[in-house]
Amino acid sequence: MNWGRIFRKTAGKTALAAAIALPMSLGLNATASAETTLRVVMHSDLKIVDPIWTTAYMSRNYGYMVYDTLFAMDSDTNVHPQMVDTYSVSDDKLTYTMTLRDGLKWHDGAPVTSEDCIASIKRWGAKDSMGQKLLEFVAEFKAVDDKTFEIVLKKPYGLVIASLAKPSSNVPFMMPKRVADTPAADQITDYTGSGPFVFKQDEWKPGDVAVFEKFDDYVPRSEEPSWAAGGKVVNVDRVEWVSIKDHQTAVNALLEGEVDYLEAPPTDLLPLFEGNDDITAKILNPLGNQYMFRMNWLHPPFDNVKLRRAALMAINQVDFVQATIGNPDYYKECPAMFVCGTAFATDAGTEIVVKSDIDGAKKMLEEAGYDGTPVVVMQSTDVDVLNNLGPVAADKLKQAGFNVDLQAMDWQTLVARRAKKEPPSEGGWNVFLTSWTAADILNPISAAGFNAGCDKAWFGWPCDAKMEELREAFATETDEGKQKAIAEDIQERAMEIGTHAHAGQWYQVPAWRSDKLSGVLGGPFPIFWNIAKSE
Repeated sequence: MNWGRIFRKTAGKTALAAAIALPMSLGLNATASAETTLRVVMHSDLKIVDPIWTTAYMSRNYGYMVYDTLFAMDSDTNVHPQMVDTYSVSDDKLTYTMTLRDGLKWHDGAPVTSEDCIASIKRWGAKDSMGQKLLEFVAEFKAVDDKTFEIVLKKPYGLVIASLAKPSSNVPFMMPKRVADTPAADQITDYTGSGPFVFKQDEWKPGDVAVFEKFDDYVPRSEEPSWAAGGKVVNVDRVEWVSIKDHQTAVNALLEGEVDYLEAPPTDLLPLFEGNDDITAKILNPLGNQYMFRMNWLHPPFDNVKLRRAALMAINQVDFVQATIGNPDYYKECPAMFVCGTAFATDAGTEIVVKSDIDGAKKMLEEAGYDGTPVVVMQSTDVDVLNNLGPVAADKLKQAGFNVDLQAMDWQTLVARRAKKEPPSEGGWNVFLTSWTAADILNPISAAGFNAGCDKAWFGWPCDAKMEELREAFATETDEGKQKAIAEDIQERAMEIGTHAHAGQWYQVPAWRSDKLSGVLGGPFPIFWNIAKSE
């Protein structure tokens, strides 16, 4: 779709005529103009609609629209029941009994049951790093009745509720049993949820628009909303995620009132909103985000620990954040892999990636006998805050002496390709870079990059028994001081074996029409309940 052409054609029309022209140009139902419609430009296009199959944030964002969770985390990182009404823990800490709230329904009208929740936990647990660790402690699940179920443990595990409240990818979203019975390695084809919005599959046009409608039978909690917790009250009839790939065009659309909300305007375009009282642009996630440099352990050259460490020596944080974010108001150097300013933040072992040591990396390549095997670096080209990560990584690796093959692709293609275990010469990969919201990586159990469980690990598939022993020790430790010491050991081990690198801490600045929208909430993901729109 040529958005520039659309805006040039509507520039001479009245605001009302332009507003009517937009949905017609999108090919949307003409009746949408009679409804309260929130038009949003997200950071990427929606192509994968299974938030368990992938950790991609667009799929997570979709998940929060369509599904709900048993527990949820608030802005103070406290956990509260969400779909659960009441729960109890036995005196021996082995049995967790959970009873669902009244009135929970799937979008097809069927009631949410215990069997649905059990199947959903199992599917999520097969895929997610924190879920995998939880399932290691589970002896069995029991459906007591349609609304009550038990999680029976083999031995006490203090992260049961925290796991079920994991706020970001992969989120333990509840699905109907018939859907959750889909193997975690396969994508679902039935998009029935029980969340505050219904996905309009018949109106979904990948690369153009994704549409959600208010679920009239959704029963919100009575508490005030905070992050994923509390009452999810929907105040609009429809939410349309419109795809505008050109950032300047998207900013112009917001300035002209053609769209209502931009999830990720580039920092270099934020000055265009200054002095405009009709638009608000501010950080909604104060914990920020963290870039990750990830290597594939399965294939040469990074099946060799010395060459992984050489790659870590070659890169540094500042080059990445300067090339992507640019404005130091929105990034900072932060050695802590568990996020600066949080409970498990430590500098231990991270000096290897704080500054580039090209000479040290060259020496390591020589010691390892590097034979010139190409390093396939996947570069995302359509997400502003990711676009320049690949070229920066490629440049540093080349300086160190690696033979680099930089391959450009859109983010959704990269997301699909990173799941492939084939050799790079057959469609696989060696390196990709991504970003995590801080809420994903606050400890070594929730942070997927530290999972070294071989085939069960996140993309890159690190395999290290010592790391898994350390993660097990962290998971079973109840003393916070001892947990901090273990987290430090885990971070040092990650640098020693080269699971991944923390490539800089940064902050997203969404923008929206504050002359029309009220009730915009902060959080580690975009939240579209609670927002009201005046036409």
